[in-house]
Amino acid sequence: MPIQIQKERRHPEWLKIKLPSGENYIKVRNLVKTNRLHTICEEAKCPNLSECWSHGTATFLILGDTCTRWCGYCNVKTGKPSQSNPEEPEMVADAVRKMGLKYVVVTSVTRDDLADGGASIFAETVRQIKKQAPDCSVELLIPDFKLMTGKVLREGELNIDALRTVIDAKPDVLAHNIEAVRRVFTRVRPGGNYDVSLRLLAKIKEINSKMPTKSSIILGFDETLDELKQTMVELRQNNVDFLTLGQYLQPSVKHVKIEKYYTPEEFKVLEKIGYEFGFKHVEAGPLVRSSYRADKLNAIINQAAQC
Repeated sequence: MPIQIQKERRHPEWLKIKLPSGENYIKVRNLVKTNRLHTICEEAKCPNLSECWSHGTATFLILGDTCTRWCGYCNVKTGKPSQSNPEEPEMVADAVRKMGLKYVVVTSVTRDDLADGGASIFAETVRQIKKQAPDCSVELLIPDFKLMTGKVLREGELNIDALRTVIDAKPDVLAHNIEAVRRVFTRVRPGGNYDVSLRLLAKIKEINSKMPTKSSIILGFDETLDELKQTMVELRQNNVDFLTLGQYLQPSVKHVKIEKYYTPEEFKVLEKIGYEFGFKHVEAGPLVRSSYRADKLNAIINQAAQC
């Protein structure tokens, strides 16, 4: 019987991506390389790499490039991470300063091997950026900070001390992504927990009621419109302020299968629904990712601060 080779799936026309180019793109690439940094733009094969880097922006990936969990949608490599670099926060801040950024997003791989999940490194990164680039707003995209007892993860429990460490560093926006609707969540994020993610988002506001929060939903796993609406409702019930919605693009045949391509028109409908549910800002589109055009939040944050 002949071996059948799976053909590469052709994406719709609206998902075509420009190849990276331009002076700013080269500048950002060189800075990332010189400072020995990682970006989620590269590690996750973000379709907006060309657009963002060409505009002199990037989402920095701290705590290394190896995740302790495997998610069915994510292209970041998994395995046993190397030791975290204590100089990383200062190197990220140096790159932010040299790039002249007014808004930066910092995220990480999940580090279940660290007692605090990397919270102290997140916090120090915020402090270093505020020190070296005081006019730059900082958004953190954090993992779920599950509680550990020794080397054992305690299912369903949050590490509140780790979360408080991050909040006390005073980022301008604190994000944690729900990623998928409840029914498909376990298939997409087998190491996560839907309710834990909601509880973390709610806890942020309990600790600091003025801290802006953000989350993201990836579409294309076979979720229904009603399920998407329910997830939006649950995010709002847990006081999430900002929402992004984007199309899932299957990184390889080993990852969760893509079931549906949403059209730009469908994303416009979902954006409208998000605003109707009360989100302060909704970014929705086929190529939208969690940190896509995050700088738009600057005006909203500044306006809220003046009220």
